[in-house]
Amino acid sequence: MADPPYRPDCSKLSRLVGICLLLGILWEIRAEQIRYSVPEELQKGSFVGNIAKDLGLQPRELVERGVRIVSRGRTPLFALNLRSGNLVTAGRIDREELCDRSLKCVVSLEILLEDKVKIVGVEVEIIDINDNAPNFGTEEREIKVAEHETPGTRFPLPEAFDPDVGVNSLQGYQLSSNAHFSLDVQNGADGIKYPELVLERALDREEEAVHHLVLTAFDGSDLVHSGTTRICITLMDTNDNAPLFTQPEYHVSVRENAPVGSRIITVKATDPDEGANGEVTYSFRKVRDKMSQLFQLNSVTGDITILGDLDYEDSGFYDIDIEAHDGPGLRARSKVLVTVLDVNDNAPEVMVTSLTSSVQETSSPGTVIALFNVHDSDSGENGLVTCSIPNNLPFTLEKTYGNYYRLLTHRTLDREEVSEYNITVTATDHGTPQLSTETHIFLQLTDINDNPPAFSHASYSAYIPENNPRGASILSMTAQDPDSIENARVTYSLAEGTLQGEPLSSYVSINSDTGVLYALSSFDYEQVRDLQLLVTASDSGDPPLSSNVSLSLFVLDQNDNAPEILHPSLPTDGSTGVELAPRSAEPGYLVTKVIAVDRDSGQNAWLSYRLVKASEPGLFVVGLHTGEVRTARALLDRDALKQSLVVAVQDHGQPPLSATVTLTVAVADSIPDVLADLGSLEIPLTPEASDLTLYLVVAVAAVSCVFLTFVIVLLALRLRSWHKSRLLQASGGGLASLPASHFVGVDGVQAFLQTYSHEFSLTADSRKSHLIFPQPNYADTLISQESCEKSEPLLLTQDLLETKGDASPHQQAPPNTDWRFSQAQRPGTSGSQNGDETGTWPNNQFDTEMLQAMILASASEAADGSSTLGGGAGTMGLSARYGPQFTLQHVPDYRQNVYIPGSNATLTNAAGKRDGKAPASSNGNKKKSGKKEKK
Repeated sequence: MADPPYRPDCSKLSRLVGICLLLGILWEIRAEQIRYSVPEELQKGSFVGNIAKDLGLQPRELVERGVRIVSRGRTPLFALNLRSGNLVTAGRIDREELCDRSLKCVVSLEILLEDKVKIVGVEVEIIDINDNAPNFGTEEREIKVAEHETPGTRFPLPEAFDPDVGVNSLQGYQLSSNAHFSLDVQNGADGIKYPELVLERALDREEEAVHHLVLTAFDGSDLVHSGTTRICITLMDTNDNAPLFTQPEYHVSVRENAPVGSRIITVKATDPDEGANGEVTYSFRKVRDKMSQLFQLNSVTGDITILGDLDYEDSGFYDIDIEAHDGPGLRARSKVLVTVLDVNDNAPEVMVTSLTSSVQETSSPGTVIALFNVHDSDSGENGLVTCSIPNNLPFTLEKTYGNYYRLLTHRTLDREEVSEYNITVTATDHGTPQLSTETHIFLQLTDINDNPPAFSHASYSAYIPENNPRGASILSMTAQDPDSIENARVTYSLAEGTLQGEPLSSYVSINSDTGVLYALSSFDYEQVRDLQLLVTASDSGDPPLSSNVSLSLFVLDQNDNAPEILHPSLPTDGSTGVELAPRSAEPGYLVTKVIAVDRDSGQNAWLSYRLVKASEPGLFVVGLHTGEVRTARALLDRDALKQSLVVAVQDHGQPPLSATVTLTVAVADSIPDVLADLGSLEIPLTPEASDLTLYLVVAVAAVSCVFLTFVIVLLALRLRSWHKSRLLQASGGGLASLPASHFVGVDGVQAFLQTYSHEFSLTADSRKSHLIFPQPNYADTLISQESCEKSEPLLLTQDLLETKGDASPHQQAPPNTDWRFSQAQRPGTSGSQNGDETGTWPNNQFDTEMLQAMILASASEAADGSSTLGGGAGTMGLSARYGPQFTLQHVPDYRQNVYIPGSNATLTNAAGKRDGKAPASSNGNKKKSGKKEKK
């Protein structure tokens, strides 16, 4: 039969692997410990061990890697020589002071490698040397012996004390030679040698009352030390009973915080003898200085009390040797074993061994901030320490070697949220009551540029009055950057742009440091009403971050433009315009209307009219808001033919600005009536006047020729312009190429204002020579689109009117009585009902500015005289400018600004024309026409 295949024992293999792992762990633990030994009492700087070699480092690497000894606050016993890498003594080491009588004296210390944040434990064993001789504590000891003592009686002798240990401690005793006594040394259970004096021969007091002996104690080692004491034996009467303690050992426990003077135990020894032989007294044996400072024994009562403060951390156990002796000197020995109970009277100690004072705000979680050690001198639960930090902090504690802790970052830090931390590390023990210690670790976060500047508002608006001085401050803008130092230093700039062909930098500038916006030029509201700017705030970090904000700068209007009078306008030939007022006019008759505009806006453009001067006070009145000149009363025959009026137009700005115009009103029903009235004047005939009449006739003839030539040329130009406009309309070009400001439309009628002004002259001798030549002044003419399309004459002289008579197809129609507007339809600058002087001004700046634009456009049209107006019905010619959706309902009606001289009517929307109905002629016009034919 074949052998079965070999199968490895899995349990044995796993056990072998476990043993290997255990050995590895033990070897690693052993590798973390370094052990040295050194004898006591060496001089300062004596060699202990080569720590650099044991750490696997070169001596020069000790400084580079931050190798140092971690001290706990006690006086350092060892030092590290960074040049040689050796561990040396820091001073004289006394083993007996350090470890008392402990058989093994080991001093532990920690070596810190800061670069690796690693702790290496070092144990140094202090080897005892024979540097102390045995000491009895007293130079002489008296022993009283009864003379009848039998041989073999033993008398306890004082013990010597040697603080050394091992062979260097007490080894034996030797008694000087004598005939009666011998020395016997007893070994106690605790290893202490107790010398006893043994009586060898009977004593005889009468033969020798006192015996003097010398007891010598010696230790071991090569160099033997010894100590002696004198024993004085006094023979006395018989005392055959020695004191006897109630217990061979007394055990007692006391809390370390027991108050001074507290009784801890009472020892008791009895002696059956009587008298002085039975009087027992108590005393300490082998009293050391430290023991005598802590405890006190009452020699009569046997009470042991606390004389000094007990400290469990100093010593937790005390072995007190006591003895009781009677009057003759018989003694008994006992021990009091005192156990000190620990109380939680020591707060934990925190010692920071490594600390980082600052860290970048972007440091990754797990960054080491500090390394510290905690220690509590108490024992048991009182010595267990727990460390903690506040939960609201972004840090955590990690326990490392022994009682060492590391303080680590728990998450990414943000300096803008918290720029610095005062971390409170609390070390708390487990005692009752709990004691704790707080240690504060201050950590500063260094800033990086991770936040752009931020303005306080999403957008800004500023206002500046026009005509401002150059360099005037407009607005201060501030952007905040939560970063620090250079990362928070903000500079301001304006984005590039143009306005009316000029760069924005020629209008405004901004202070790069303060963010104050300044005006570089003086603004004119009539040219620039607002600016749209983009302000950029940039910090000085690396890389720099920036943010933008929009700024709207509005120019406020100032009253810097005086009113401009559009009607009546001054004739171009230097003559003075004359308005007619029939003598039959009733009070309130509209003679003429003064039309004015103001380039300003708002209240600065609200105009009022007043009569400043009149040749006949009380005859005429001027509408306060309309500028309409009306008769204040019925005209009388005594009223002068020629009336001169001075009308002032004033705005409502601060300060107010004004303009004046002079009107000449002729009081007559028509121009021929004016001439007839002038002809009735009787003027003396003189030769000089006759010559003057001749000169005037020649001058008037020359002017008339020039005027006729001008009329013919003007008519030809208008026909040519009309023809071109027809061609443009046919080609679809429309009027898009013409400036919008040249058009004014009233329900499909394109018009410009007309003022009839007649100049007349008369010779002094009208009976001999009489010349009347009417000269109309066509500064403004009202022409409808239909009349232009029919090529009807632009101007008709007075002679042509007389020639054609009533048969003229172009006779002026009487005013229609239905073209008055309600007050709501009229713009506030000039429209109002008849005789109403309390009309309200428009409070809407848009309406006022729109009205001004239309009136200025009509004035420009009238001055041009050759522009062809266009626009569909109901658009007022504004569709080309504002689009087809902009109709008459969007703007205020201004048609009351157009009036017909010689009547009290105002132009309306010509509804009769749109409906195809011709207005009926009035009787008044027929009478005037008949008068002209008669003349």
